[in-house]
Amino acid sequence: MTTKDLIESTGLTPLTEFEPRNVDGVFVSDMLSDVMAGAKSGNLWITVQTHKNIVPAANLVDAAAIVITSGKKVPQDTLELANQHDIAILWTEISTFELVGKLYSLGLVTK
Repeated sequence: MTTKDLIESTGLTPLTEFEPRNVDGVFVSDMLSDVMAGAKSGNLWITVQTHKNIVPAANLVDAAAIVITSGKKVPQDTLELANQHDIAILWTEISTFELVGKLYSLGLVTK
């Protein structure tokens, strides 16, 4: 499944420009240190964090995309930095719990 497929099947809203990538799993955490220690290349990172430090963390682990849940507003400086580094930031109003349920029903699991 690709990031483009996810957008179409879950109603996620892209906030940045990016090339579609394959999604190889899901990582859920709001702690940058957890992401840097545990996320794998190609994972979809789900979080409520919106500050610009999420971009270098996603870049470090080669995340397929960052998904911001719960309708959190993403600052412009975060979006600009993500665009500079071709990091996909996707957004949804639904909760992390509800999104994880949808992703699980699509066959995506933590890897």
